[in-house]
Amino acid sequence: MLQEHAKIVDFISMAEGVTGRKKLQKMIFILKKMGLPFQEKYEFHIYGPYSEELTARIEELCDMGFLSEQLEDKGSYMQYKYTVTKEGMDFRNMLGETKVADQAQAAKLNEKSGRFLELTATLLFFDDLERAEQIEKLHIVKGKLNFTEEEIQQAFDFIDELQS
Repeated sequence: MLQEHAKIVDFISMAEGVTGRKKLQKMIFILKKMGLPFQEKYEFHIYGPYSEELTARIEELCDMGFLSEQLEDKGSYMQYKYTVTKEGMDFRNMLGETKVADQAQAAKLNEKSGRFLELTATLLFFDDLERAEQIEKLHIVKGKLNFTEEEIQQAFDFIDELQS
């Protein structure tokens, strides 16, 4: 059980912190779709794929002092920033090898915006469909976000890049 917690700590450490709850949800989902061993179950939610299990694990890790959760006031909204504490690194190291991503993968995901990761994760959520159907489904469930053809192509290119 704690191995799953350690994987999250490991990933946030690799990413050198993650700003945004939605962004963290999408990053873990994308890595899971790339075949990395995250066990959290996802369902489709307002902002795309969402895992209650991941939310619970993050809260537990913060309660245990393994993650630091800092609230940043962005004016019209609040944003959460997650970083690994010294105790979190000790915990992660005590449990042995848990590597779930490499530094380059983590950095690639972390440099993307929440909007882009929401688009990418949504396309991956429907990856059992043909590409045209994926795009059609995207426009149905995310119509208000007005994703352009260029953004959609960039997301597919990013998926291909992560898979290679």
